[in-house]
Amino acid sequence: MILPIRNFSEKNLSFQSKPNKGEEANVAYDKDTLLENTFANRTRIGLDKLTKAFTIYPAKGLKGSKNSNFYEFLTMGNVPYIIGSVTLMSIFNSVNSDFFPDAKSKASKLGNKMAMGVILYCVFKELAKSFITLPVKWKTGIDTELPYAKVNYLLQESPDDYNLTSIEYHKVGESVDFPRWDQLYGDPKKGEKLNFRYDKIAEKNGLGKDLNDSDQEVKPMYKEVLVKSKLAKSFTSFMWAATGVALAFQKPWENYFNVATLKFWKPKEFGHSLKVLGKSFVDSIKELYKGSPDSFSKLERHSGKALIGASVLVTLLGILNTLHITKKPSNVKGSDVMDKNKESVVS
Repeated sequence: MILPIRNFSEKNLSFQSKPNKGEEANVAYDKDTLLENTFANRTRIGLDKLTKAFTIYPAKGLKGSKNSNFYEFLTMGNVPYIIGSVTLMSIFNSVNSDFFPDAKSKASKLGNKMAMGVILYCVFKELAKSFITLPVKWKTGIDTELPYAKVNYLLQESPDDYNLTSIEYHKVGESVDFPRWDQLYGDPKKGEKLNFRYDKIAEKNGLGKDLNDSDQEVKPMYKEVLVKSKLAKSFTSFMWAATGVALAFQKPWENYFNVATLKFWKPKEFGHSLKVLGKSFVDSIKELYKGSPDSFSKLERHSGKALIGASVLVTLLGILNTLHITKKPSNVKGSDVMDKNKESVVS
């Protein structure tokens, strides 16, 4: 029998960021709030979602809460993903003790490389998204990964419940059809111009300064960039994820596996392990590109180059296609095509 879960709220498990100088502490959100796309905020949001995916959201589902929603369902999708990754990483190493010494050595090498493959797959897949996001933001001023905190007002589940809220983390451009335009407007109460973000994007893309309706000029461009960047990230992330897996199976990693340790309380051994990790990573990239000395065919020797080249090419094509904006408004004014000195006939 599953009993009701009490005192197990999102408020108790919310990660709070330390305020920057001149900013207020982010204790709670009383309305939907735009957040800066910084590493600290991305880390905080990731930890918050991961913690709730293993604790609060499953508890609400098992309880039959009327406040469970699709966002929580999608967030919990990380749980089987992580469990499956850990299972794959341990599938060889967990039974090594039952093998003969020679078989144990071979199984350990393969198991370690599989584990490294899972890690590099995740790292490269997430990192690849930045290969599109950063150049696009630099060139157009449009941050396609800009996050915001959404405040949900919950339904009453017991007589003692009142003013209950939950926080969800979304992105302004999460929906291509319905971006959260309201989050991009400035707050006059804070001394911000209403269209200051749109003004910056318009100026960055050569539409001019001090436009009367910069938001209306920018929105079609913004949506086009969102669509193209999502497509580019889909292709790019999986290409680089495949490159990460191939990188994990290079021989230089064996040098790291021989000295690998997580015993950070032994700084000398741990420091040496990190040093070997860096060297093994660099040497593995070189071997993937040049080909293993043990390769017998040209296909084996050049497959790494082909994979890296394809990943770079897909990334560049994705960036160029995203930056090719076709929905820029025309800079031609009525005065440029109408001559006031000439007669005109109105019929």
